[in-house]
Amino acid sequence: MTDQWEGKGFGWQNMFVPPAQDPRDQGTVHGERDVLLRYLDFQRQTLRLKCAGLTPEQLASPVVPPSELTLLGLVRHLAAVEHGWFQRVMQGDSGPRPFRPNGVHSEEFTFPMPTDSDVEATFQEWQRQCDAADEFVARTELDARGEGDVELREVLVHLVEEYARHLGHADLLRECIDGRRGQ
Repeated sequence: MTDQWEGKGFGWQNMFVPPAQDPRDQGTVHGERDVLLRYLDFQRQTLRLKCAGLTPEQLASPVVPPSELTLLGLVRHLAAVEHGWFQRVMQGDSGPRPFRPNGVHSEEFTFPMPTDSDVEATFQEWQRQCDAADEFVARTELDARGEGDVELREVLVHLVEEYARHLGHADLLRECIDGRRGQ
């Protein structure tokens, strides 16, 4: 595979989208709730950008040996994380987490080669978990407490951190797949 950006250095020509086409809202926000929600939304949209335009094989390929981490595994993991924090910790849901049929931590990273419909179902489940979290947050005060006396504001900060950390992984994975960098 040739890197179409080889020798061009780091710049907008090898980013996912030019600044004028970036779908993420980067305007000024004020107030704790708006800041937390905007940053979380920005991270979620970034995950979608980093996965856009790839085949199921590319999304499911572990391209940074010896790690078995994949972009699709990250999407599945973040769906489980959204459910874990917003449904289980904050609302007491004891049902199974998405992509963990056996209840094993990090089980969402192990799966057979997906089809287009598997990839679509993964993104639908991730979006469903994001939407459920957003609905809960919209009707809940930031100082509401869940399991372990954790406040909703702390959960939101943790989710921003969780996405940001995994988006760093996604940067490396995507660059190894097709040379796309950053953003």
